Amino acid sequence: MGLRKDFLWGGAVAAHQLEGAWQAGGKGVSIADVMTVGAHGVPRQITAGVLPGKNYPNHTAIDFYHHYPEDVKLLGELGLKCFRTSIAWTRIFPNGDEDQPNEAGLQFYDDLFDALLAQGIQPVITLSHFEMPYHLVEAYGAWRSRQLIGFFTHFAEVVFNRYRDKVKYWMTFNEINNQNSLDVYDLWTNSGIKPQADENAERLLYQAGHYELVASALAVQIGHRINPDFQIGCMVNMRPVYPASPAPQDVFKASRMMQANYWFVDVQVNGRYPNWLACYQSNQAFGLDITQEDLDVLAQGTVDYIGFSYYRSETVSARADEPASYVTLGSNHIVENSKIETSEWDWGIDPIGLRYGMNWFTDRYHVPLFIVENGFGARDTVEDGRVHDPYRTQYLAAHIKQMKLAVEQDGVDLIGYTPWGIIDLVSAGTGQMDKRYGVIYVNKNDAGAGDLSRLKKDSFAWYRQVIASNGDQLDPVSTSD
Repeated sequence: MGLRKDFLWGGAVAAHQLEGAWQAGGKGVSIADVMTVGAHGVPRQITAGVLPGKNYPNHTAIDFYHHYPEDVKLLGELGLKCFRTSIAWTRIFPNGDEDQPNEAGLQFYDDLFDALLAQGIQPVITLSHFEMPYHLVEAYGAWRSRQLIGFFTHFAEVVFNRYRDKVKYWMTFNEINNQNSLDVYDLWTNSGIKPQADENAERLLYQAGHYELVASALAVQIGHRINPDFQIGCMVNMRPVYPASPAPQDVFKASRMMQANYWFVDVQVNGRYPNWLACYQSNQAFGLDITQEDLDVLAQGTVDYIGFSYYRSETVSARADEPASYVTLGSNHIVENSKIETSEWDWGIDPIGLRYGMNWFTDRYHVPLFIVENGFGARDTVEDGRVHDPYRTQYLAAHIKQMKLAVEQDGVDLIGYTPWGIIDLVSAGTGQMDKRYGVIYVNKNDAGAGDLSRLKKDSFAWYRQVIASNGDQLDPVSTSD
C-alpha cells in the first residue's frame, strides 16, 4: 500500500489569519477582529469591540484579500493539489443574522476559487474557523443560544449553493474540541463565549458544543442534498495523550483524557454521545438543553471524513485526588516528557505521535482521514535575500515519514496532507507574525512593519519536490534556483 495517486498535497491557512481587509467589501466585525497581539507567555487580549490604540493584527494580516492573485500563482508553482482555507462568515453575513448575503463577499470567494482552480488547486473549505460574527456575541450570547444553529445553517446553505461546482471538500467547525480545555481563549475562538463569574464554564462547553454539533449535522444534511458528491468532514485537534508511568492510574487517566478530547468526534462520526459522557453529564446534573429531535439530527448528519490538526502530544500523570470519573477538564496534570524535544514556544516535537493519532482515529471510527494542519512555528531570518530554514524541512520530513508509515504499514485511509501556514500569516494563539510556519516568507513583523513582499524560503523548493514525487523524495534539495 502507498499514498493514493490522487493524494491531496496542499497547504492550510484561515481567512482571519491572512486575508486582512477587515472592513473591505462590506465585511463585518468577527471575534478575531477584537483580539490584540500577544507573544509567547503574553496572552492575546479580547476587547469589548474594536478599541482605539490597540494592535489588532488580524485587521491587516498579510492582505491576502488584495494579494491573492500573486499568492495563488506561487501556490501553483509549488505544485499544490489543494489549498485549505475558510470562508469568513462576516464577509457573507456581516452581522451573522441577516436574511440576505453580502454579494461582494460571495464574489470574492468566487474569484479566489476560480484562481485556484485555474492552477489545478482544489479548494478545501472550513465554514467556521475561529471567526464567527461579533454581533452574534453581543446580541445573542454567541453559542450559548440555540438561535445560532439557524444562523449557521443559513450561512452554510448559502455557500454550499454558491460554490456547489467549485468546492468538493468541506469541514464544519475548526478544532471544535479545543474548548475542552475550558481556557478563556479556546472558549472564545470556538464559541464566542467568555464565561461570567456566575457561569459554570464546563456546562457552557457542553451546551455550546451540543448546539454546534447539531448545527454541524444539519449542515452535513443540507450539503449532501445540494450536492451528493460533497465530502463534508469534522475538524479536530489531535493531541495524543501518553501516561507518565505504567501506574494503572496514569494509564487510565491518559485513556480518559483521550475520550474527553474526542467526544466531539464520537458524535460527528458515530451520530451519538458516548456512554461515559452521557453518564457523566447526568451525574453532574448540568440540565443541558438536549432534545430527542436533536439526537435524531445527530444520528442522521454524520460526517464523511475526519479532518484534523497535529502539532504535538501530551503526557499526563493522575493526581492523588482524581475524582471517580477521572474527568478534570481544564485542570489535568500535564507533565514534561523527557523523551521529546520542544520548540521555542514549548511545543513538543513528536513525529511518531502523528502515526499514533492516525491509528487511534482509524481503529475507533473507520472513516477516511485528512491531515489538514501540521507545521513548525519558528523565527526566520532573511540573509542575502534568502531564508534558510532546514529546521522546518526536517520537522515536516519527519512527520511525513510517519504519515506514510501509517498508510503503508498500518492501512490508514488518508485523503491528503496540508501543512499549516503554507504562507506566513498571523499566529492564532499569539497574534504574532514572527512565529512563522510558511514556505513563503511575508515581510511583516509583530509590530506590523514591513512591505508585505513575498519571498520563497528554502523549504519552498523542498516541498515542491515532495509533492512532485508523491512523498517519495524527502531529502534536502539544492536551492540555487
